Amino acid sequence: MTVLEQLTSQQAIELENKYGAHNYHPLPVVLSKGEGVYVWDVEGKKYYDFLSAYSAVNQGHCHPKIVNALVQQAQTLTLTSRAFYNDMLGKYEQFACNFFGFDKLLPMNTGAEAVETALKIARKWAYEIKGIDENEAEIVVCENNFHGRTTTIISFSNDENARKNFGPFTKGFVKIEYDNIQALENALQNNRNIAAFLVEPIQGEAGVYVPSEGYLSAAKKLCEKYNVLFIADEVQTGIARTGRLLATCGNCSCADKNCSGTPEVKPDILILGKALSGGAYPVSAVFADNHIMNVIKPGNHGSTFGGNPIAAAVAMAALEVIRDEHLAENADKLGRIFREELSAFAENNDLVKLIRGKGLLNAIVINDTEESETAWNICLKLRDNGLLAKPTHGNIIRFAPPLVMTEIQLRECIDIIKTTIASF
Repeated sequence: MTVLEQLTSQQAIELENKYGAHNYHPLPVVLSKGEGVYVWDVEGKKYYDFLSAYSAVNQGHCHPKIVNALVQQAQTLTLTSRAFYNDMLGKYEQFACNFFGFDKLLPMNTGAEAVETALKIARKWAYEIKGIDENEAEIVVCENNFHGRTTTIISFSNDENARKNFGPFTKGFVKIEYDNIQALENALQNNRNIAAFLVEPIQGEAGVYVPSEGYLSAAKKLCEKYNVLFIADEVQTGIARTGRLLATCGNCSCADKNCSGTPEVKPDILILGKALSGGAYPVSAVFADNHIMNVIKPGNHGSTFGGNPIAAAVAMAALEVIRDEHLAENADKLGRIFREELSAFAENNDLVKLIRGKGLLNAIVINDTEESETAWNICLKLRDNGLLAKPTHGNIIRFAPPLVMTEIQLRECIDIIKTTIASF
């Protein structure tokens, strides 16, 4: 079999099953092309993409501005490592820091790497600035979180599939209930060794759990009260997905641009990834102001590929697309339509238990157990009807299309979803 030989879907699936580690359970569809909100399989069938690579493709598949930035930089300089300066990284760091309102950026490649980076920064800050005894710092996290699958991160996960037979686990984490301010205060007031609170503004992998109004701002105030860093993991929720530039922006007036006023919450440490890449090249970043980031010194942390010229060029183009095409504003508008239409549908359909979400990060909770295959079977039927989505936690289907979607396209997709669920 040659590299250029065209495969059938079945051949592609069989190759992955034979030669690839079985660490994923994909929906049985083999994609070979993408453009905007659409993807095509190897046989040429066209689908609406309602997963967006877990929100990495907010700007749509193969956005020409992002692809052109990648190609042009790849033809000039791809990698130097951080042993030398390159002429793109500083421009990217300045652009992104101004875009999100922080003093400094530490560039990495993947979301999990960025989370690990934030944890290291928080611990070093705790020892050198807050004065916690070395090796005693603890970080508060939330139950049912998802921050990645590295050994440290799964140490504070509830997901037994991610944890089983991967121990021993990393110590230093205190787990509390999500969206429970009293639980957070109890953890902070009784333990002077707390360095930080790590939280997803919306728990995506857990099923698109949106916290109570004011939860994030109240949590930030508690962190300030107890001199604890507030770390926002916006790898999935950030960069316009929830109808604001960042989910921590709450309901401030930045739906169609980066914040011009005061956001609901400014994290002490902000973690971004996924859509920072425009779906074109792995890019992640950790942001903080000088009084925090300056604890990092040469040799403390790094990555051969972190901050490479291609990543810098791609990330700047990806952010410009978000800004110039007003994608946060579009996500806010279309998300309201999606929830309104599907909530009305759910009132007359016993199979749909609940619709929830924010912007274009939404979920339908199926009225069945987590162990059932109903949600999976619905996703198979959605595929047959031209729309791709994937269950999470058994009975929840996450819907997150590219933010370049139009209202006409969205309403067509809503009809597909309604028709498909009604057939069950």
